[in-house]
Amino acid sequence: MLPQEFIRKKRDGAQLERDEIAQFIAGLGEGRVTDAQVAAFAMAVFFQGMTMTERVALTEAMTRSGTVLDWRDCPGPVLDKHSTGGIGDTVSLILAPAIAACGGYVPMISGRGLGHTGGTLDKLDSIPGYVSQPDIALFRKAVFETGAAIIGQTSDLAPADRKLYAIRDVTATVESIPLITASILSKKLAAGLHGLVMDVKTGSGAFMPTFDGARDLAHSIVSVAQGAGLKTTALVTDMDEPLATSAGNAVEVMLAIDHLTGKKRDARLHEVTVALGIEMLLIGGLAQSAADARAKLDHAFSSGAAAERFARMVSVLGGPSSLLENTAAYLPQAPVHHIVTAEADGFVNAIATRDLGIAVVALGGGRTRAEDRIDPAVGLVDLVPLGTAITRGAPLAVIHARSAQDAAEAHAMVRRAYTISDHAPEHRPLIHDRITEGQS
Repeated sequence: MLPQEFIRKKRDGAQLERDEIAQFIAGLGEGRVTDAQVAAFAMAVFFQGMTMTERVALTEAMTRSGTVLDWRDCPGPVLDKHSTGGIGDTVSLILAPAIAACGGYVPMISGRGLGHTGGTLDKLDSIPGYVSQPDIALFRKAVFETGAAIIGQTSDLAPADRKLYAIRDVTATVESIPLITASILSKKLAAGLHGLVMDVKTGSGAFMPTFDGARDLAHSIVSVAQGAGLKTTALVTDMDEPLATSAGNAVEVMLAIDHLTGKKRDARLHEVTVALGIEMLLIGGLAQSAADARAKLDHAFSSGAAAERFARMVSVLGGPSSLLENTAAYLPQAPVHHIVTAEADGFVNAIATRDLGIAVVALGGGRTRAEDRIDPAVGLVDLVPLGTAITRGAPLAVIHARSAQDAAEAHAMVRRAYTISDHAPEHRPLIHDRITEGQS
């Protein structure tokens, strides 16, 4: 099969055969398909879409491009959660250890930042010594010893997706439901999961800003997962404002540690974390009801068990054993702290959440090219939530920057992202929908 003919077929809107998709993905892994051809294929799919049959075939081909883990020797259910990405979405760092404290095992394979959204892997890379891409042996050791391991794709797991993922980030092809579906599920299927819960974001900071688009993505993921034999539930959650009050890498790790230890807990972040955790415990048979699952999660947080699991996970994967006790000593900190203030009295009526993510990228906390290095220290903290009553000159956010010039450039972006008016916005639910297997 000639890659260019395969691309032409999809470009012209024809349906690809399972064998054709398998050959193209195999060629990607073997180097017979170039980066330019991968980019062209991604753009063709972006415009032409894929049938459900094509999506399943692409997902399975990407899964088979590497090792598929086997957890039959695991003493409990192997579960995971995945988010489509947003701003201040620190859920994974909090939820994985909480589920471990409730008896689950969470081999979480996470990604780097895509576009304007942060990546869990980039956040963990801000912890000194943390091995975010271990070999399979260390990965399994961490899962069995601590109940959770949050890592990035190793060379063994869905390697075809890793290459496609990086190219999508820099070719404006991120917002494609078939490609998002295949990317997420190929990693999850390669991880050998027993159950998956999806957090599909909608709103101004999401890749799928409209509810209909987010719901379509949720249905796609649940349907393709079901076709591949993975029990999956999806929640459609709000991203019309940052999920937490910090956005960046090290600053979000700090926020997660504060949350786990009970020093400070953002209400929106906690609500989404618990809602996803309830679904994970139910899908894994670790709770009899939603109320039972909530009680188990509440105890995991209040008892310190979730924090203890996080600390053990960090230590087993090479990070400092005293991270929770000496967080500020280990996490990198930006030298410039700059306050952005409100220009008028009123209420925070709207937040252009995507623009806050772009401000983090501009500070150096994200990538504009696949090879870019991230500055883990920069970001935004103390972000004022939607609906807050505010006075002229009061802080809207604090920028953590490498230089005064960087802070000044981000200042304008952050201020533009906030709309202040004389009335508060209408209430918007945090959980918009729940999608399960068998729904149409």
